[in-house]
Amino acid sequence: MQNKGLIKLFAILFGLVSLYQLSFTFFANKIEDDAKVYANTKGIDKNARQKAKLERNYLDSVANKDVIDLGITKYTFDDVRSKEMNLGLDLKGGINAILQVSVKEVLKSLSNDSQNSAFNQALSSADDRQKNSNSTYLDLFFEEFEKVAGTTKLSDPAIFGTKALNEKITFNEENATVKETLQKEINSSIGTAFEVLRSRIDKFGVSSPNIQRIGNSGRIQIELPGAQDIERVTRLITSKAELQFWEVYTNADVQNYFFTANTKVAELLKDNSLVEKVKDTTKTDDIDDLLGESADSTSVTQKNLFTYLYPNVAQSQQQLSSLVAQARVLDTATVNNLLGKKEVRALLPNELKYVKFLWDYKSNKGADGSDLIGLYAIKGNRKDIATIEGDVIIDASQVFDQLNKPEVSMTMNSSGTKQWAKMTADNVGSFVAVVLDDYVYTAPSVNQSITGGRTSISGGTMTISEAEDISTVLKAGKLPAAARIIQAQVVGPSLGQEAIDASFLSFGLAILLVLAWMILYYGKAGLYANVALVVNILFIFGVLASFNAVLTLPGIAGIILTIGMSVDANVIIFERIKEGLFKTKGLKQSVEEGFSVKGALSAIIDANITTLLTGIILYVFGTGPIKGFALTLIIGILTSLFTAIFITRILIDRATDKGANLTFNTTISKGWFQNINVEFLKKRKVAYVISGGIIIAGIISIFSIGLKQGVDFKGGRSYVVRFDQTMNATEVASTLKDAFGSAPEVKTYGSDNQLKITTAYKIEEEGQNVDDQVQNSLFTGLKSYLGTTTYEDFKPGFEKEGSGVMSYMKVEPTIADDIKTSALWAVLGSLLVVFLYILLRFRKVSFSIGAVAAVFHDVLIVLGVFSIFYKFMPFDMEIGQSFIAAILTVVGYSLNDTVVIFDRIREFTGSHPNWKYSEVVDKALSSTLGRTINTSLTTLLVMLIIFFFGGDSIKGFMFALIVGVAVGTYSSLFVATPIMYDTTKKEEKNK
Repeated sequence: MQNKGLIKLFAILFGLVSLYQLSFTFFANKIEDDAKVYANTKGIDKNARQKAKLERNYLDSVANKDVIDLGITKYTFDDVRSKEMNLGLDLKGGINAILQVSVKEVLKSLSNDSQNSAFNQALSSADDRQKNSNSTYLDLFFEEFEKVAGTTKLSDPAIFGTKALNEKITFNEENATVKETLQKEINSSIGTAFEVLRSRIDKFGVSSPNIQRIGNSGRIQIELPGAQDIERVTRLITSKAELQFWEVYTNADVQNYFFTANTKVAELLKDNSLVEKVKDTTKTDDIDDLLGESADSTSVTQKNLFTYLYPNVAQSQQQLSSLVAQARVLDTATVNNLLGKKEVRALLPNELKYVKFLWDYKSNKGADGSDLIGLYAIKGNRKDIATIEGDVIIDASQVFDQLNKPEVSMTMNSSGTKQWAKMTADNVGSFVAVVLDDYVYTAPSVNQSITGGRTSISGGTMTISEAEDISTVLKAGKLPAAARIIQAQVVGPSLGQEAIDASFLSFGLAILLVLAWMILYYGKAGLYANVALVVNILFIFGVLASFNAVLTLPGIAGIILTIGMSVDANVIIFERIKEGLFKTKGLKQSVEEGFSVKGALSAIIDANITTLLTGIILYVFGTGPIKGFALTLIIGILTSLFTAIFITRILIDRATDKGANLTFNTTISKGWFQNINVEFLKKRKVAYVISGGIIIAGIISIFSIGLKQGVDFKGGRSYVVRFDQTMNATEVASTLKDAFGSAPEVKTYGSDNQLKITTAYKIEEEGQNVDDQVQNSLFTGLKSYLGTTTYEDFKPGFEKEGSGVMSYMKVEPTIADDIKTSALWAVLGSLLVVFLYILLRFRKVSFSIGAVAAVFHDVLIVLGVFSIFYKFMPFDMEIGQSFIAAILTVVGYSLNDTVVIFDRIREFTGSHPNWKYSEVVDKALSSTLGRTINTSLTTLLVMLIIFFFGGDSIKGFMFALIVGVAVGTYSSLFVATPIMYDTTKKEEKNK
């Protein structure tokens, strides 16, 4: 092998980079474990919510503390946390939601809530059609409007030809042109909603939040791993944006109050013994000092308001500013608490009586590297009503002034123009603040009264991105509707931790099994393959950490699957080397041929490409955990190819150069699968009958019994509830019948004290409180089984110390239809791509027909098994997104087997031109049988370990894979190859 030095260098550098990236995860986990210990120690008598708060306080206190010191570079905990490997909801807990911005509400808002009958009839018809259509709501609305409008146009003054839109839609404009304008307005509204949500989520404080738009559907996906206060998250992401314009006090107006308040705060803190302890040098743990909870010290420093708040003092008229103070981000809660105390508020002079203090929407770095955030003093009033509300905004955009500096252009309606003219006239020489969701986005000075309704907001240091943020905020003022959750998945941290423990236990056992088997079967060569396998695992996790990818439970299954494929590559190579040794070609020549394109390399590349294509399709069509599974599968295939082909080769070449006697077997495995000569084709008709019988039975079951569709395919809500005692599922279903109107589906989930409860109760109803109403009904129905558990403790989120909801999933019927459609396209797309690839690679239609027929065979059998057995198995056998991922994985695995065999058939056809074609096929099948059985048994044993020791949520997924791998191995021998043979003979006969 050429360029060994370059490959060694690359492998070493890749390994070092992987270790470096994973080190951040190690340090982050250590500090998070310390936080849990601290919370448990300090919160012995406190509930889960209070302990979670203590844990969060601990992590906040060390956020800017150096935890890694490399001399030249230092990393704070915030730095480390941003680089650690991200865990998905099923491993860490949290919430994953898809929100829908209502296009209908946008249209109604743009029409100024038009009462035109054709307009409203079109909206109603579009509502009905959307339930069973993949078209956009806007397209459906236009189609329905054309049916009922007659001569009325959308540009009619009674619909969209309003004064507010007169600059964008002219009178009597054609419907097609209006449609383009409305599409832009809808896109703008969705974009604004996205930015508002992103701003809120950034302030929520979870690590690795993710928010993204889903095409042009008006949907926004949000993932918040680690979020525990689910109620607060839901409120945060579904409430309507509140844009307000307020008058503000200057720093000079409030500085005397701040100094007075500072003295009072010092007295309050002294009275409560809340003083800052100077750290004793004999102490070994300084976390109490960071949190202000130290018990022992040698000296005491009195705290006051200015310990946390840094006032912006105005020494002259030129230093007047709307920014009244700054504070560390970590101290904002403390400042809010101190300024909100009644003793401190009592010091306010009459002119500041209704002042309310709001923070800036973003922070900046201070001189010491800490994150500082600005404070503003808003001129409140008795009713707490803003001078101007955001609904008066018509449009806003980022533009450039005459000096080519960024600024914001804002336009108001007639009502807003009058209010703005008065507000600016009253505040010439002072400031006004633009506030969204109680955060100040800008508080510019007013130079003169603005009477035209069009305003420019500028600042000497305003950047383009800041101007874009402000224009987005201003447009949020006319956001027509709050986003609605149409799909949600909530996993409690307790269930997440259990999933981590179970998955890593199964992962460890699977790895040990594979390592032991390779040594047992191949001896010293197996040891070299194991080294490559461990390096492969390091590379996979290193890449995931480097790209901040999210590791999920299906992702871990994907890693284990790629480990099986990595072993398969080594098995193919080693079996070819053994063939060479059997023919007495010598060790070096056999190794050279085994690693060559004419040897094992061609089959390995073909097999991995087919699986890689399947993984790519999964990644494109999948969401959430399925996308995570696909990503790890793709990464694993690429890294396993490198390690199996290059790392193993380097180790084996090194051994042969030193004169080692590699036999690629042991005294136990010597002679296994040697000199096999099975006439497979003579048995093909029997195989056809067996396969046909199983498939027919499955199809009958599918059409008579059906398949158990998961919530993500049929819509509904699903709760995993844990109890303090063993539960009877049938009894609970009967008990909940009164609460839900009809008996929900109830099944034991994992242990006997855990149930999965699925219901379609109120799933068609919309509204922010419906989810809570359904959950309350569930709690009421289960009250007799829950003992002393309160509703607050019953709800998902926080660590569960007793009974309660461990996880929750909701999918509305509309998005369920979309998920099913995407899944169907994913399966069909994968089959088409694989068919074309095999056709391109083998240049015979018969090969493609054989491979695709085997895939259909495998999929139909897996579906039939799930239909026949789902009522009897003690675990979920639902047909959902995870099942589709399993099916596509089975497709990839089955093709992997088939391609290896086809590759050998192609080789034998060229090297043995005098053989009958049936003899070529049988010999090829027999020569690859050792590899097929070896790889399949290893993969099946690994999957069985995951099935028995992995988490409950993955059992159905793993069962589908187990059935699929077993059937796929069978089909590659008795379906794909025989059908390819029969098709080839038919082609030749026709010719």
